[in-house]
Amino acid sequence: MRMIGNRTHIGLALSLVIVLACGFSKTAVANRVKGPGDSTQVLADDPIAANLDSLSALNFFEKGYDAVKSSNYNFKPDSIPVYSEKEIQDRFSKLDGQTPFNLEYNNVVKGYVDLYAIRKKQLTSRVLALGRLYFPLMEQILDRYKMPLELKYLAVVESALNPTACSKCGARGLWQFMYTTGKLYNLQVSSYVDERNDPYKETVAACEYLKFLYSMFGDWQLVIAAYNCGPGEISKAIRRSGGKTNFWAIRPYLPKETQNYVPAFIAVNYVMHYATSLNIAPSIVNATYFDIDTVAVHQELSFQQISSYLNVPMATLQYLNPSYKLGVVPYNSDGAYTICLPVSKAGTFITNEKTIYTLSRKDTLTSSQIMAMQESSPQVEYYRVKRGEHLSTIASRYHCTVRELKEWNGLASNSVEPGQHLTVYISRGHHANNNTTVASSKKNSKREYTVQSGDTLWHISQTTGISVATLKKLNPGNSLVPGTRIKLSSN
Repeated sequence: MRMIGNRTHIGLALSLVIVLACGFSKTAVANRVKGPGDSTQVLADDPIAANLDSLSALNFFEKGYDAVKSSNYNFKPDSIPVYSEKEIQDRFSKLDGQTPFNLEYNNVVKGYVDLYAIRKKQLTSRVLALGRLYFPLMEQILDRYKMPLELKYLAVVESALNPTACSKCGARGLWQFMYTTGKLYNLQVSSYVDERNDPYKETVAACEYLKFLYSMFGDWQLVIAAYNCGPGEISKAIRRSGGKTNFWAIRPYLPKETQNYVPAFIAVNYVMHYATSLNIAPSIVNATYFDIDTVAVHQELSFQQISSYLNVPMATLQYLNPSYKLGVVPYNSDGAYTICLPVSKAGTFITNEKTIYTLSRKDTLTSSQIMAMQESSPQVEYYRVKRGEHLSTIASRYHCTVRELKEWNGLASNSVEPGQHLTVYISRGHHANNNTTVASSKKNSKREYTVQSGDTLWHISQTTGISVATLKKLNPGNSLVPGTRIKLSSN
Protein backbone atom coordinates (compact mmCIF):
# COMPACT_ATOMS: atom_id res chain seq x y z
CA MET A 1 0.00 0.00 0.00
CA ARG A 2 1.11 3.58 -0.65
CA MET A 3 -0.35 6.91 0.32
CA ILE A 4 -1.32 10.01 -1.58
CA GLY A 5 -0.52 12.39 1.24
CA ASN A 6 -2.65 15.30 2.35
CA ARG A 7 -4.04 17.69 -0.28
CA THR A 8 -0.96 17.94 -2.49
CA HIS A 9 -2.06 15.20 -4.89
CA ILE A 10 -5.80 15.22 -4.27
CA GLY A 11 -6.58 17.28 -7.36
CA LEU A 12 -4.87 14.69 -9.55
CA ALA A 13 -6.52 11.83 -7.68
CA LEU A 14 -9.99 13.28 -8.04
CA SER A 15 -9.53 13.98 -11.74
CA LEU A 16 -8.58 10.34 -12.20
CA VAL A 17 -11.55 9.23 -10.12
CA ILE A 18 -14.00 11.12 -12.34
CA VAL A 19 -12.78 9.02 -15.25
CA LEU A 20 -12.66 5.84 -13.23
CA ALA A 21 -16.23 6.32 -11.95
CA CYS A 22 -17.38 5.68 -15.50
CA GLY A 23 -15.45 2.42 -15.47
CA PHE A 24 -14.22 2.69 -19.08
CA SER A 25 -17.33 0.69 -19.95
CA LYS A 26 -19.66 0.69 -22.90
CA THR A 27 -22.05 2.61 -20.69
CA ALA A 28 -19.53 5.40 -20.22
CA VAL A 29 -19.03 5.66 -23.97
CA ALA A 30 -22.78 5.64 -24.55
CA ASN A 31 -23.15 8.50 -22.08
CA ARG A 32 -20.72 10.78 -23.92
CA VAL A 33 -22.33 13.85 -25.46
CA LYS A 34 -20.92 16.60 -27.67
CA GLY A 35 -20.20 19.96 -26.13
CA PRO A 36 -22.01 23.00 -27.58
CA GLY A 37 -20.40 24.46 -30.67
CA ASP A 38 -17.56 21.98 -31.04
CA SER A 39 -16.75 18.30 -31.35
CA THR A 40 -15.51 17.93 -27.76
CA GLN A 41 -17.12 15.04 -25.96
CA VAL A 42 -18.19 15.43 -22.34
CA LEU A 43 -19.19 12.61 -19.99
CA ALA A 44 -22.81 12.84 -18.88
CA ASP A 45 -23.33 12.76 -15.12
CA ASP A 46 -23.64 9.29 -13.62
CA PRO A 47 -27.20 8.77 -12.25
CA ILE A 48 -25.98 7.08 -9.06
CA ALA A 49 -23.46 9.87 -8.38
CA ALA A 50 -26.16 12.46 -9.09
CA ASN A 51 -28.50 10.69 -6.66
CA LEU A 52 -25.82 10.81 -3.95
CA ASP A 53 -25.39 14.53 -4.62
CA SER A 54 -29.09 15.15 -4.09
CA LEU A 55 -29.17 12.99 -0.94
CA SER A 56 -26.18 14.76 0.58
CA ALA A 57 -28.05 18.07 0.29
CA LEU A 58 -30.99 16.91 2.43
CA ASN A 59 -31.30 18.28 5.94
CA PHE A 60 -31.62 14.77 7.40
CA PHE A 61 -27.87 14.30 7.07
CA GLU A 62 -27.20 17.41 9.16
CA LYS A 63 -29.01 16.04 12.23
CA GLY A 64 -27.36 14.18 15.06
CA TYR A 65 -23.78 14.18 13.84
CA ASP A 66 -20.49 15.22 15.37
CA ALA A 67 -16.94 15.29 14.02
CA VAL A 68 -15.59 12.18 12.31
CA LYS A 69 -13.54 9.89 14.49
CA SER A 70 -9.94 9.21 13.54
CA SER A 71 -9.31 5.71 12.20
CA ASN A 72 -7.17 3.02 13.74
CA TYR A 73 -4.66 3.23 10.89
CA ASN A 74 -3.36 6.66 11.99
CA PHE A 75 -4.05 8.14 8.56
CA LYS A 76 -4.03 11.87 8.19
CA PRO A 77 -7.64 13.09 7.87
CA ASP A 78 -7.47 14.06 4.20
CA SER A 79 -5.12 11.32 2.97
CA ILE A 80 -6.22 8.79 0.38
CA PRO A 81 -4.88 5.24 0.83
CA VAL A 82 -3.94 3.61 -2.48
CA TYR A 83 -3.66 -0.16 -2.83
CA SER A 84 -2.33 -2.27 -5.66
CA GLU A 85 -4.74 -3.97 -8.01
CA LYS A 86 -3.63 -7.32 -6.62
CA GLU A 87 -4.40 -6.25 -3.04
CA ILE A 88 -7.86 -5.05 -4.05
CA GLN A 89 -8.52 -8.17 -6.10
CA ASP A 90 -7.48 -10.36 -3.16
CA ARG A 91 -9.92 -8.51 -0.90
CA PHE A 92 -12.75 -8.96 -3.38
CA SER A 93 -11.93 -12.66 -3.70
CA LYS A 94 -12.11 -13.00 0.07
CA LEU A 95 -15.45 -11.20 0.21
CA ASP A 96 -16.76 -13.23 -2.70
CA GLY A 97 -16.05 -16.45 -0.83
CA GLN A 98 -18.19 -15.32 2.10
CA THR A 99 -21.37 -14.37 0.24
CA PRO A 100 -23.85 -15.87 -2.26
CA PHE A 101 -23.37 -12.77 -4.43
CA ASN A 102 -20.88 -12.77 -7.29
CA LEU A 103 -18.67 -9.89 -6.13
CA GLU A 104 -16.67 -9.57 -9.33
CA TYR A 105 -14.03 -6.83 -9.48
CA ASN A 106 -13.55 -4.97 -12.76
CA ASN A 107 -13.16 -1.44 -14.09
CA VAL A 108 -16.85 -0.63 -13.71
CA VAL A 109 -16.87 -1.73 -10.07
CA LYS A 110 -13.56 0.06 -9.50
CA GLY A 111 -15.18 3.32 -10.58
CA TYR A 112 -17.88 2.98 -7.92
CA VAL A 113 -15.38 2.00 -5.25
CA ASP A 114 -13.67 5.31 -5.93
CA LEU A 115 -17.02 7.11 -5.94
CA TYR A 116 -17.94 5.94 -2.43
CA ALA A 117 -14.41 5.85 -0.98
CA ILE A 118 -13.05 9.14 -2.36
CA ARG A 119 -15.51 11.43 -4.13
CA LYS A 120 -18.31 10.84 -1.60
CA LYS A 121 -16.15 10.01 1.39
CA GLN A 122 -17.96 12.35 3.78
CA LEU A 123 -21.36 10.95 2.84
CA THR A 124 -20.03 7.41 3.23
CA SER A 125 -18.82 8.34 6.72
CA ARG A 126 -22.35 9.41 7.60
CA VAL A 127 -23.80 6.26 6.05
CA LEU A 128 -21.53 4.21 8.32
CA ALA A 129 -22.92 6.14 11.29
CA LEU A 130 -26.51 5.58 10.18
CA GLY A 131 -25.63 1.91 9.76
CA ARG A 132 -25.26 1.72 13.55
CA LEU A 133 -28.91 2.75 13.77
CA TYR A 134 -30.42 0.76 10.87
CA PHE A 135 -28.16 -2.21 10.01
CA PRO A 136 -28.95 -4.27 13.16
CA LEU A 137 -32.67 -3.85 12.45
CA MET A 138 -32.23 -4.87 8.80
CA GLU A 139 -30.05 -7.85 9.68
CA GLN A 140 -32.65 -9.20 12.11
CA ILE A 141 -35.40 -9.01 9.48
CA LEU A 142 -33.20 -10.41 6.69
CA ASP A 143 -32.22 -13.28 8.97
CA ARG A 144 -35.89 -13.96 9.76
CA TYR A 145 -36.55 -14.27 6.02
CA LYS A 146 -33.41 -16.42 5.59
CA MET A 147 -31.96 -13.96 3.11
CA PRO A 148 -28.33 -12.81 2.66
CA LEU A 149 -27.43 -10.13 5.18
CA GLU A 150 -25.45 -8.27 2.50
CA LEU A 151 -28.80 -7.13 1.04
CA LYS A 152 -28.73 -4.38 3.67
CA TYR A 153 -26.24 -2.61 1.39
CA LEU A 154 -28.95 -2.31 -1.24
CA ALA A 155 -30.51 0.39 0.95
CA VAL A 156 -27.20 2.28 0.83
CA VAL A 157 -27.37 2.40 -2.97
CA GLU A 158 -31.06 3.29 -2.89
CA SER A 159 -31.15 6.03 -0.24
CA ALA A 160 -27.75 6.34 1.49
CA LEU A 161 -29.73 5.11 4.55
CA ASN A 162 -31.89 8.22 4.61
CA PRO A 163 -35.42 7.13 5.68
CA THR A 164 -36.87 10.45 4.47
CA ALA A 165 -35.33 10.22 0.98
CA CYS A 166 -37.76 10.95 -1.86
CA SER A 167 -36.85 10.49 -5.53
CA LYS A 168 -38.16 12.76 -8.28
CA CYS A 169 -40.48 9.96 -9.39
CA GLY A 170 -42.04 9.70 -5.91
CA ALA A 171 -40.21 6.68 -4.42
CA ARG A 172 -39.66 7.04 -0.66
CA GLY A 173 -37.76 5.68 2.28
CA LEU A 174 -34.69 3.56 2.94
CA TRP A 175 -35.71 1.09 0.23
CA GLN A 176 -37.36 3.62 -2.11
CA PHE A 177 -40.83 2.15 -2.56
CA MET A 178 -43.24 3.73 -5.02
CA TYR A 179 -46.78 4.32 -3.75
CA THR A 180 -48.38 1.46 -5.72
CA THR A 181 -45.63 -1.06 -4.94
CA GLY A 182 -45.81 -0.09 -1.28
CA LYS A 183 -49.56 -0.75 -1.30
CA LEU A 184 -48.93 -4.24 -2.70
CA TYR A 185 -46.73 -4.97 0.31
CA ASN A 186 -49.05 -3.43 2.93
CA LEU A 187 -47.27 -0.10 3.37
CA GLN A 188 -50.08 2.29 4.29
CA VAL A 189 -50.11 5.96 3.33
CA SER A 190 -52.54 8.42 4.92
CA SER A 191 -52.68 12.10 5.87
CA TYR A 192 -50.85 11.27 9.11
CA VAL A 193 -48.56 8.36 8.21
CA ASP A 194 -46.37 7.20 5.34
CA GLU A 195 -45.14 3.72 6.21
CA ARG A 196 -42.64 3.83 3.34
CA ASN A 197 -40.65 6.02 5.74
CA ASP A 198 -40.93 3.46 8.56
CA PRO A 199 -37.55 1.65 8.70
CA TYR A 200 -39.03 -1.54 10.17
CA LYS A 201 -42.14 -1.88 8.01
CA GLU A 202 -40.38 -0.89 4.80
CA THR A 203 -37.58 -3.40 5.43
CA VAL A 204 -40.19 -6.14 5.86
CA ALA A 205 -41.78 -5.06 2.58
CA ALA A 206 -38.37 -5.03 0.87
CA CYS A 207 -37.70 -8.60 2.05
CA GLU A 208 -41.08 -9.74 0.72
CA TYR A 209 -40.40 -8.13 -2.65
CA LEU A 210 -36.81 -9.44 -2.89
CA LYS A 211 -38.06 -12.92 -1.97
CA PHE A 212 -40.59 -12.69 -4.81
CA LEU A 213 -37.89 -11.59 -7.28
CA TYR A 214 -35.62 -14.46 -6.22
CA SER A 215 -38.43 -16.93 -6.85
CA MET A 216 -38.51 -15.59 -10.42
CA PHE A 217 -34.80 -15.49 -11.27
CA GLY A 218 -32.95 -17.64 -8.72
CA ASP A 219 -29.88 -15.38 -9.01
CA TRP A 220 -29.12 -12.60 -6.54
CA GLN A 221 -27.36 -10.39 -9.10
CA LEU A 222 -30.46 -10.45 -11.30
CA VAL A 223 -32.66 -9.88 -8.25
CA ILE A 224 -30.77 -6.68 -7.45
CA ALA A 225 -31.03 -5.52 -11.06
CA ALA A 226 -34.76 -6.32 -11.08
CA TYR A 227 -35.22 -4.32 -7.85
CA ASN A 228 -33.98 -1.29 -9.78
CA CYS A 229 -35.73 -1.62 -13.14
CA GLY A 230 -38.44 -4.22 -12.58
CA PRO A 231 -38.62 -7.93 -13.46
CA GLY A 232 -40.04 -7.19 -16.91
CA GLU A 233 -36.87 -5.41 -18.03
CA ILE A 234 -34.74 -8.33 -16.82
CA SER A 235 -36.84 -10.82 -18.78
CA LYS A 236 -36.49 -8.68 -21.92
CA ALA A 237 -32.71 -8.45 -21.47
CA ILE A 238 -32.46 -12.23 -21.06
CA ARG A 239 -34.35 -12.73 -24.33
CA ARG A 240 -32.24 -10.15 -26.20
CA SER A 241 -29.03 -11.76 -24.97
CA GLY A 242 -30.07 -15.11 -26.40
CA GLY A 243 -31.24 -16.63 -23.14
CA LYS A 244 -28.22 -15.80 -20.96
CA THR A 245 -28.91 -15.43 -17.24
CA ASN A 246 -25.65 -13.86 -16.07
CA PHE A 247 -25.83 -10.17 -15.12
CA TRP A 248 -22.67 -9.19 -16.98
CA ALA A 249 -23.89 -11.03 -20.08
CA ILE A 250 -27.26 -9.23 -20.16
CA ARG A 251 -25.89 -5.89 -18.91
CA PRO A 252 -25.69 -4.23 -22.38
CA TYR A 253 -29.42 -4.87 -22.83
CA LEU A 254 -30.49 -3.26 -19.55
CA PRO A 255 -31.51 0.37 -18.92
CA LYS A 256 -28.51 2.66 -18.39
CA GLU A 257 -29.08 3.18 -14.66
CA THR A 258 -29.47 -0.56 -14.04
CA GLN A 259 -26.24 -1.30 -15.90
CA ASN A 260 -24.40 0.53 -13.12
CA TYR A 261 -26.74 -0.33 -10.24
CA VAL A 262 -25.31 -3.81 -9.58
CA PRO A 263 -21.66 -2.59 -9.86
CA ALA A 264 -22.52 0.12 -7.31
CA PHE A 265 -23.95 -2.53 -4.96
CA ILE A 266 -20.77 -4.62 -5.31
CA ALA A 267 -18.64 -1.55 -4.60
CA VAL A 268 -20.67 -0.65 -1.49
CA ASN A 269 -20.06 -4.18 -0.13
CA TYR A 270 -16.32 -3.61 -0.45
CA VAL A 271 -16.25 -0.03 0.89
CA MET A 272 -18.46 -0.83 3.91
CA HIS A 273 -16.36 -3.89 4.78
CA TYR A 274 -12.95 -2.23 4.33
CA ALA A 275 -13.89 1.31 5.39
CA THR A 276 -11.22 1.56 8.09
CA SER A 277 -8.36 0.68 5.75
CA LEU A 278 -9.79 3.18 3.24
CA ASN A 279 -9.50 5.93 5.90
CA ILE A 280 -13.26 6.24 6.30
CA ALA A 281 -14.50 6.32 9.88
CA PRO A 282 -18.15 6.59 10.89
CA SER A 283 -19.38 9.98 12.02
CA ILE A 284 -20.43 10.15 15.64
CA VAL A 285 -24.20 9.74 15.71
CA ASN A 286 -26.34 10.52 18.74
CA ALA A 287 -28.48 7.37 18.57
CA THR A 288 -27.61 3.80 17.66
CA TYR A 289 -29.98 0.82 17.39
CA PHE A 290 -29.27 -0.13 21.01
CA ASP A 291 -29.98 3.39 22.31
CA ILE A 292 -33.66 3.36 21.31
CA ASP A 293 -36.77 1.36 22.15
CA THR A 294 -40.23 1.08 20.62
CA VAL A 295 -43.47 1.52 22.57
CA ALA A 296 -47.10 1.14 21.51
CA VAL A 297 -49.30 4.24 21.62
CA HIS A 298 -52.99 3.59 22.38
CA GLN A 299 -54.31 7.11 22.00
CA GLU A 300 -53.62 9.93 19.56
CA LEU A 301 -50.61 11.94 20.71
CA SER A 302 -48.69 14.74 19.05
CA PHE A 303 -44.91 14.97 19.09
CA GLN A 304 -45.36 18.25 20.95
CA GLN A 305 -47.29 16.50 23.72
CA ILE A 306 -44.77 13.65 23.95
CA SER A 307 -41.92 16.14 23.97
CA SER A 308 -43.52 18.09 26.81
CA TYR A 309 -44.40 15.05 28.95
CA LEU A 310 -41.09 13.21 28.52
CA ASN A 311 -38.73 16.15 28.02
CA VAL A 312 -37.50 14.75 24.70
CA PRO A 313 -36.49 17.32 22.06
CA MET A 314 -38.88 17.55 19.12
CA ALA A 315 -35.94 17.13 16.75
CA THR A 316 -35.14 13.75 18.36
CA LEU A 317 -38.72 12.54 17.95
CA GLN A 318 -38.77 13.61 14.31
CA TYR A 319 -35.39 11.99 13.67
CA LEU A 320 -36.38 8.65 15.20
CA ASN A 321 -39.92 8.56 13.75
CA PRO A 322 -39.77 9.68 10.11
CA SER A 323 -43.01 7.95 9.09
CA TYR A 324 -45.28 10.43 10.92
CA LYS A 325 -45.85 13.18 8.37
CA LEU A 326 -47.47 15.76 10.66
CA GLY A 327 -45.74 14.97 13.95
CA VAL A 328 -48.83 13.15 15.23
CA VAL A 329 -49.12 9.50 16.30
CA PRO A 330 -52.73 8.63 15.35
CA TYR A 331 -55.00 6.14 17.08
CA ASN A 332 -56.33 3.10 15.24
CA SER A 333 -58.67 0.63 16.91
CA ASP A 334 -57.40 -2.11 14.54
CA GLY A 335 -53.94 -1.97 16.04
CA ALA A 336 -51.76 0.43 18.02
CA TYR A 337 -49.22 2.64 16.32
CA THR A 338 -45.74 2.73 17.81
CA ILE A 339 -43.14 5.38 18.49
CA CYS A 340 -39.37 5.12 18.90
CA LEU A 341 -37.92 6.77 21.98
CA PRO A 342 -34.55 6.89 23.74
CA VAL A 343 -34.32 3.80 25.99
CA SER A 344 -34.55 5.77 29.23
CA LYS A 345 -37.62 7.67 28.02
CA ALA A 346 -39.38 4.51 26.84
CA GLY A 347 -39.47 3.27 30.42
CA THR A 348 -40.78 6.61 31.61
CA PHE A 349 -43.54 6.55 28.99
CA ILE A 350 -44.72 3.04 29.95
CA THR A 351 -44.66 3.85 33.68
CA ASN A 352 -46.69 7.05 33.20
CA GLU A 353 -48.80 5.99 30.22
CA LYS A 354 -52.23 6.44 31.84
CA THR A 355 -51.29 9.85 33.21
CA ILE A 356 -49.98 10.97 29.81
CA TYR A 357 -53.24 9.96 28.11
CA THR A 358 -55.31 11.71 30.78
CA LEU A 359 -53.33 14.92 30.36
CA SER A 360 -53.41 14.70 26.58
CA ARG A 361 -57.24 14.60 26.54
CA LYS A 362 -57.19 18.08 28.00
CA ASP A 363 -54.83 19.12 25.25
CA THR A 364 -56.53 17.55 22.23
CA LEU A 365 -55.52 18.99 18.87
CA THR A 366 -58.21 21.09 17.24
CA SER A 367 -58.90 20.99 13.51
CA SER A 368 -57.30 24.44 13.15
CA GLN A 369 -54.14 23.21 14.89
CA ILE A 370 -53.95 20.20 12.57
CA MET A 371 -54.47 22.53 9.58
CA ALA A 372 -51.64 24.75 10.86
CA MET A 373 -49.37 21.71 11.13
CA GLN A 374 -50.25 20.73 7.57
CA GLU A 375 -49.46 24.23 6.37
CA SER A 376 -46.07 24.20 8.09
CA SER A 377 -45.19 20.69 6.89
CA PRO A 378 -42.57 20.97 4.10
CA GLN A 379 -43.71 19.81 0.67
CA VAL A 380 -41.46 18.59 -2.11
CA GLU A 381 -41.89 19.86 -5.65
CA TYR A 382 -39.84 19.05 -8.74
CA TYR A 383 -39.25 21.85 -11.21
CA ARG A 384 -37.98 21.51 -14.76
CA VAL A 385 -35.77 24.42 -15.79
CA LYS A 386 -36.96 26.30 -18.87
CA ARG A 387 -34.77 27.99 -21.46
CA GLY A 388 -33.46 31.35 -20.30
CA GLU A 389 -34.17 30.73 -16.60
CA HIS A 390 -31.66 31.25 -13.81
CA LEU A 391 -31.54 30.16 -10.17
CA SER A 392 -32.49 33.68 -9.09
CA THR A 393 -35.73 33.66 -11.11
CA ILE A 394 -36.62 30.16 -9.89
CA ALA A 395 -35.87 31.19 -6.28
CA SER A 396 -38.20 34.18 -6.67
CA ARG A 397 -40.90 31.92 -8.11
CA TYR A 398 -40.74 29.59 -5.10
CA HIS A 399 -40.18 32.19 -2.36
CA CYS A 400 -36.78 30.76 -1.40
CA THR A 401 -33.14 31.81 -1.79
CA VAL A 402 -30.56 30.85 -4.40
CA ARG A 403 -28.45 29.39 -1.61
CA GLU A 404 -31.32 27.10 -0.54
CA LEU A 405 -31.81 25.90 -4.13
CA LYS A 406 -28.11 25.09 -4.38
CA GLU A 407 -28.14 23.20 -1.05
CA TRP A 408 -31.28 21.23 -1.92
CA ASN A 409 -29.83 20.14 -5.26
CA GLY A 410 -26.13 19.80 -4.43
CA LEU A 411 -25.18 22.55 -6.91
CA ALA A 412 -21.69 24.01 -6.82
CA SER A 413 -22.44 26.96 -9.13
CA ASN A 414 -25.36 29.23 -10.01
CA SER A 415 -25.72 27.86 -13.54
CA VAL A 416 -28.57 25.53 -14.59
CA GLU A 417 -29.42 24.00 -17.95
CA PRO A 418 -32.78 23.85 -19.78
CA GLY A 419 -34.53 20.58 -18.96
CA GLN A 420 -32.63 20.13 -15.67
CA HIS A 421 -34.83 18.96 -12.77
CA LEU A 422 -34.59 20.78 -9.44
CA THR A 423 -35.93 19.68 -6.06
CA VAL A 424 -37.69 22.45 -4.13
CA TYR A 425 -38.87 22.32 -0.50
CA ILE A 426 -41.75 24.69 0.15
CA SER A 427 -44.51 25.27 2.66
CA ARG A 428 -48.00 24.41 1.42
CA GLY A 429 -48.96 28.05 1.41
CA HIS A 430 -46.11 29.14 -0.89
CA HIS A 431 -46.34 27.35 -4.22
CA ALA A 432 -44.75 28.61 -7.42
CA ASN A 433 -45.75 32.00 -8.78
CA ASN A 434 -46.44 30.80 -12.32
CA ASN A 435 -49.61 30.56 -14.35
CA THR A 436 -51.20 28.28 -11.79
CA THR A 437 -53.94 29.33 -9.42
CA VAL A 438 -53.38 27.42 -6.23
CA ALA A 439 -54.90 27.25 -2.78
CA SER A 440 -53.54 30.67 -1.85
CA SER A 441 -55.73 32.24 -4.56
CA LYS A 442 -59.10 30.80 -3.54
CA LYS A 443 -60.82 34.08 -4.36
CA ASN A 444 -60.12 33.50 -8.05
CA SER A 445 -63.46 32.35 -9.42
CA LYS A 446 -61.94 30.64 -12.48
CA ARG A 447 -59.99 28.14 -10.39
CA GLU A 448 -57.90 26.88 -13.31
CA TYR A 449 -54.43 25.42 -13.68
CA THR A 450 -52.22 25.79 -16.75
CA VAL A 451 -50.45 22.51 -17.48
CA GLN A 452 -46.64 22.75 -17.45
CA SER A 453 -44.19 20.51 -19.30
CA GLY A 454 -43.65 17.28 -17.35
CA ASP A 455 -46.81 17.68 -15.23
CA THR A 456 -48.74 14.62 -14.06
CA LEU A 457 -52.08 14.47 -12.25
CA TRP A 458 -50.20 13.50 -9.08
CA HIS A 459 -47.96 16.57 -9.38
CA ILE A 460 -50.92 18.87 -10.01
CA SER A 461 -52.74 17.30 -7.07
CA GLN A 462 -49.76 17.95 -4.79
CA THR A 463 -49.45 21.52 -6.08
CA THR A 464 -53.11 22.48 -5.76
CA GLY A 465 -54.23 20.34 -2.84
CA ILE A 466 -57.03 18.81 -4.95
CA SER A 467 -57.24 15.02 -5.12
CA VAL A 468 -56.47 13.14 -8.34
CA ALA A 469 -60.00 11.69 -8.31
CA THR A 470 -61.53 15.20 -8.17
CA LEU A 471 -59.25 16.45 -10.96
CA LYS A 472 -60.36 13.54 -13.19
CA LYS A 473 -64.03 14.20 -12.39
CA LEU A 474 -63.71 17.92 -13.20
CA ASN A 475 -61.76 17.30 -16.41
CA PRO A 476 -63.10 14.16 -18.13
CA GLY A 477 -61.04 13.26 -21.20
CA ASN A 478 -58.76 16.27 -20.81
CA SER A 479 -55.14 15.48 -21.76
CA LEU A 480 -52.17 17.02 -19.95
CA VAL A 481 -50.78 18.90 -22.95
CA PRO A 482 -48.51 21.81 -21.88
CA GLY A 483 -50.48 25.06 -22.08
CA THR A 484 -53.86 23.39 -21.56
CA ARG A 485 -56.04 24.84 -18.80
CA ILE A 486 -57.76 22.36 -16.49
CA LYS A 487 -60.49 23.06 -13.97
CA LEU A 488 -59.82 23.03 -10.24
CA SER A 489 -63.39 23.79 -9.23
CA SER A 490 -66.90 23.21 -10.57
CA ASN A 491 -67.83 26.83 -9.80
